[in-house]
Amino acid sequence: MTPLFTIAEIRAIEHAAAQRLPDGALMQRAGQAGANEALDLLPFTIQRAQVLVLAGPGNNGGDALETAAHLGHAGAQVTVLHFAPPGTAAAERVDALQRARNSPARFAAINSTAEACTVAAGTEWNLVVDGLFGIGLARPITGDFARLVTTVNAIGCPILALDVPSGLDADTGAIVGAAVQGVSIRATHTVTFIGDKPGLHTAEGRDHAGVIMVSNLEIGRELFTAARARLNDVALFAHCARRRRHSSHKGSNGSVAVVGGARGMAGAPILAARTALNSGAGRVYACFVGEPPAFDAAQPELMCRSAQEFDFNSAVLVLGPGMGGSAASAEMLAGALHSQSPAVLDADALNLLAGSEALRKQLAQRKAPCILTPHPLEAARLLGMTAAEIQADRPKAARALAARLAATVVLKGSGTVIAARNGEIAVNTTGNPALATAGTGDVLSGLCGSLLAQGWPEWEAALAGVWLHGMAADVLVTEGAGPIGLTASELIPAIRTAVNRLAAHHGT
Repeated sequence: MTPLFTIAEIRAIEHAAAQRLPDGALMQRAGQAGANEALDLLPFTIQRAQVLVLAGPGNNGGDALETAAHLGHAGAQVTVLHFAPPGTAAAERVDALQRARNSPARFAAINSTAEACTVAAGTEWNLVVDGLFGIGLARPITGDFARLVTTVNAIGCPILALDVPSGLDADTGAIVGAAVQGVSIRATHTVTFIGDKPGLHTAEGRDHAGVIMVSNLEIGRELFTAARARLNDVALFAHCARRRRHSSHKGSNGSVAVVGGARGMAGAPILAARTALNSGAGRVYACFVGEPPAFDAAQPELMCRSAQEFDFNSAVLVLGPGMGGSAASAEMLAGALHSQSPAVLDADALNLLAGSEALRKQLAQRKAPCILTPHPLEAARLLGMTAAEIQADRPKAARALAARLAATVVLKGSGTVIAARNGEIAVNTTGNPALATAGTGDVLSGLCGSLLAQGWPEWEAALAGVWLHGMAADVLVTEGAGPIGLTASELIPAIRTAVNRLAAHHGT
């Protein structure tokens, strides 16, 4: 399991480690780690490799200078674009600069960032090492440095970021100052120091950090504090997987009722219900706010019912797919929340919650397990914010929702954030752009409901649901079925395969 550390936590660990080590030791170790990863990325004989190193004015630039020195001594053709600090540099950075100048690395003669852009664009580089700005960046990259970042992003060779891609917020995954046209290096690889960071895995992080390697800089484990965030991983939920017993029957595997399907939106509950059935629930009801169909021709095992006539205490509830926003739907949601059944709330159920303080209060007072699966706009409505504000700090938004509504929250998007009621979060690493299409959220809600019905605890059901949902999409894309044009229906058999593999490999 991979813990994720905030910038403040990394700073505290770094400070504690520095007290035990010679001056500059951590920067030297970071430089060595960067060089090791860089050497692995060079495509042929090192002596022929053209490497551009961007060394910014802070300590991240010091890491880059140490990396440049190591690469130069290894035989690579290293060119350094060095940007001196405006004031007095830290002693360790001064020493790193001296080592780089004493190495075979060549410092480009530049008097402006514009000249640096010319150097960056003027050679066919085999690798760029990004050490412009690190986790301490507080202002957006704009002006001349933004032009340099844009130039580097257009080069087309591998880019290795040191610690964090310049311009990316390591806590949130947002681009620093995106609202004022801030920019970020788009790295193909990132070697991050001391510990992994949530911003590398969510929001813009997955597009800008690329493949992530972690170097702990040989810091003793006793200096690491307990993290309140981690990457979602099979190890977090595999203990809940169960193999099917020969003596089991449909009643052994729980019942799910998907409640939604207002006029013109019958497809959403059908998708959720089909997923619940194919992921292992014993009985599945599709309950329609509008007129229910006689049966689902593609999945006749589903039982189609009128939502008004269904006993909400008789099954795990998946509330919201295609439910609509009518007063009748709001009344039905209130009735469902009054039950003692575990529930998953998605789509229109979340929008109805956002518009009713009474419904929100009713939800927060429930004792049964509950999972909410909002996308950023739905989360924004629930928190009285804009979607941009949600995306600016996804971990914070997910935690706020979980605390306010007393539920496990699945904030969907790139690097889905799962937040527990106690503030713990997990960031998911499966999934891809194929999921950015209509109906995939309905599939996820049905999967989470199915796991609850089969006896999974709330937290583990959310973790597994998100992971399996993303893994199904990853497998389909690997097989050539996406990401372009993949439909939500195609996920369902892939999810069934993933659930069975999980049970076969980890089930008891």
